[in-house]
Amino acid sequence: MANFRSLLFGLSRARSASIFGIGSSKYPSLSRARSASIFGIGSSKYPRNCALSSPSGGSLYVLSKKLLVQVHLFSSAGLPSHMVLGMPALSPTMNQGNIARWRKNEGDKIEVGDVLCEIETDKATLEFESLEEGFLAKILTPEGSKDVLVGQPIAITVENPDDVKSIPADICKGFEAKGEELTKEWPDTAEHKVSIPKANFSRISPSAKLLIAQHGLEPSSLWASGPRGTLLKGDVLAAIKSGVQSTGAHKLDQEPVAASTSTLKPTVHQLSQSAVPLHDTNTHEDFPNSQIRKVIAKRLLESKQHIPHLYLSSDVILDPLLAFRKELKEQYNVKVSVNDIVIKAVALALRNVPEVNVCWNDEKGEPALCDSIDISVAVATEKGLMTPIIRNADQKSLSAISLEVKELAEKARGGKLKPDQYQGGTFSISNLGMFPVDHFCAIINPPQACILAVGQGNKVVEPVIGIDGVEKPAVITKMSLKLSADHRIFDGQLGSKFLSALASNFSDIRRLLL
Repeated sequence: MANFRSLLFGLSRARSASIFGIGSSKYPSLSRARSASIFGIGSSKYPRNCALSSPSGGSLYVLSKKLLVQVHLFSSAGLPSHMVLGMPALSPTMNQGNIARWRKNEGDKIEVGDVLCEIETDKATLEFESLEEGFLAKILTPEGSKDVLVGQPIAITVENPDDVKSIPADICKGFEAKGEELTKEWPDTAEHKVSIPKANFSRISPSAKLLIAQHGLEPSSLWASGPRGTLLKGDVLAAIKSGVQSTGAHKLDQEPVAASTSTLKPTVHQLSQSAVPLHDTNTHEDFPNSQIRKVIAKRLLESKQHIPHLYLSSDVILDPLLAFRKELKEQYNVKVSVNDIVIKAVALALRNVPEVNVCWNDEKGEPALCDSIDISVAVATEKGLMTPIIRNADQKSLSAISLEVKELAEKARGGKLKPDQYQGGTFSISNLGMFPVDHFCAIINPPQACILAVGQGNKVVEPVIGIDGVEKPAVITKMSLKLSADHRIFDGQLGSKFLSALASNFSDIRRLLL
């Protein structure tokens, strides 16, 4: 296999005077370095590892699987040839991630396909594989780093093992300076802007900046504990608790604004004295959210704010299902769960009522009918709720669905799901019956239009008509189903039609074998 780096240098024609904030005064040879940006974007149109030059000839694009990777190449007399790996975009919605664990150490040999590190994205913890052989010379972003922006440098690789020691230890400083430029700034408005002199930290979180403004603290008296010298909210709260006094010297900057506007809008300092109660730091402890939890919180809030939820409920008799499940186990040694049968029953109901198998198109402002029936199954993990997908569930047997659910659930709990295993889906199922929960209402996962909440089975006494036509009391098992539907698409009639088709599948359970 031809050396990948030689291909890149052959196609690269761009020169860069200053790369990632490394000034030519300290590394003069780097000001004349050759660079190339490599983006690997999987596509059916282009083959794997296909290189495409841009029209200007200044950039190079490499297509590899579905991974978006930014790599910068350097060649100079002062330093050996090396590559700077940027934080990859491991999912279409990812704009930042956390370095969960480095699988390679500095100096280790890297082969094509080796896992360099594990990255916690907005969906799951995924493995970052190397696209080229070499040696890991320097880790720029240590293990445990949070909110690393896509494209921000995380590591440096070299081609020869003798070049590992040639990469200076203080090379990280130049990349940190570039990382600070990429950091999203707090809004610089007249109400929020705080003038902060030179202090014992290089960066500051928005909540920490607001607390400094509220309490009028001296920034030079605060010490940062966050990664790369970031002053966190907890650092300011700890300083307040230890008795750091307000100097009154650091007030909000006053920018020229209209007189009518300034008289109507109170400053942050005024709000802190009158309307904003300060929490007692002894009564609570901040619990940091994982990247997955942050995305879940954002998406569910948007769902409740923008989607009018329509709720429909129905109880189904579970006894035929339990008897069928017992028969499969005793006669055919096939073990399936109640949830597996629910997935199959829902898939067949969607086939019978295809108007329910739709997604909402935000651009057109109208529903879009889905071609396949792909069921998203909610799985609880330590990092948050994941929804792996059973694709074409209506075409699969119960045993195939059962096996696939087990495999996907195991991957979800281990953070090993691939993007195509949890992105998409046309209908969601959330089953809390095993916890146990009698009934609940679930929140729609956009752009899907429906989610079915499944409760546990409960024994109840109800009148049943016997063979002799006489109504007698009997003990039956009932399960609660609650459908949450997008009212922009559904009305009560369509929702009840779907629940009726679903109830028919539970009453005549053998139709699931057809």
